[in-house]
Amino acid sequence: MAEADPRFLSAVAAIREVDVADAAGLDTQLREAREPFVVRGLIADWPLVRAGRRSGREARDYILRHARDIPFTVSVGTPESGGRLFYDDAMAMNFRTARAKLPDIFNRITETEGRPDAPPIYLASIDLHGFFRGLHEANHVDLGDRAPLASIWMGTPTRIAAHNDMPANLACVAVGRRRFTLFPREQFRNLYLGPVDNTPAGRAVSMVDFHAPDFERHPRFREALAHAQVAELGPGDALHIPAMWWHHVEGLDSFNVLVNYWWRETASWLGTPQDALSHAMLAIRDLPADQKRHWRDLFDYYVFDYDDDTVAHIPADARSVLAPLTPDAAARLRAYLLRQLSR
Repeated sequence: MAEADPRFLSAVAAIREVDVADAAGLDTQLREAREPFVVRGLIADWPLVRAGRRSGREARDYILRHARDIPFTVSVGTPESGGRLFYDDAMAMNFRTARAKLPDIFNRITETEGRPDAPPIYLASIDLHGFFRGLHEANHVDLGDRAPLASIWMGTPTRIAAHNDMPANLACVAVGRRRFTLFPREQFRNLYLGPVDNTPAGRAVSMVDFHAPDFERHPRFREALAHAQVAELGPGDALHIPAMWWHHVEGLDSFNVLVNYWWRETASWLGTPQDALSHAMLAIRDLPADQKRHWRDLFDYYVFDYDDDTVAHIPADARSVLAPLTPDAAARLRAYLLRQLSR
């Protein structure tokens, strides 16, 4: 795939870079960060990074030595997509997914590497522990007391539409180069988000083509760009993406590998806000306007403006789920919701 040149990004602010001396320094940066930051060379000593510096094939051989003999899920696009894994004109996915053993997938990458008619081949969010033996142990970042989900992303040149994730993210480029374009959380209105239930990877994505933005169709995207930040990362570099920040990701080389770590900043037994949003669409969005206003007030009262005054009139031992949630209370609330939704 010929690398496109999104020239409008030349005026976008660079993501700030920080120096990190050790795990304690990284921990401090992560705890204090309110915006993204780049750490150059954070994982430069990984064996995977060293293999990738020699060649993409050596990186693939290194990864294969750790792979379990089980099927992997792979996405395969069309040559004319330019590596953009997105929708087609009918709003179906412009790529297909298949299951195959990793040696077969890598052989296909090797066979088509460098060809102008090569289809994009992408393995997304593969669990490092479940699909590999020893790869995490030999190549990982010390994140202290966090309990992250560690995933690996591998493939040919690709473009992944701007989206966001609930967890905080440390994205580490192990092989190839990647360009990240980030936007603060509040810019979602200016990114022209697509469907929430028909998505390339489970999250609503920006409908704007970052390599050929249509400013007549998406005029507010200019405002998003005024708040954007961009960085190109090479092998060994890492990027912290705060929770819910929007990010557009491009794999720029013939073979690219990213290892990322997601962690929640809240208890794992709490619910997922996206589920609450989906249920609100089902239960509230199409109510009469006066009822919607009332439900907005109730959400403010019980959720967004919740404080001690909300429950001060209720005896402390009788507040149930109106008290600060515990694992047991959360489990009761989840069970109640499941019963209600199954009616």
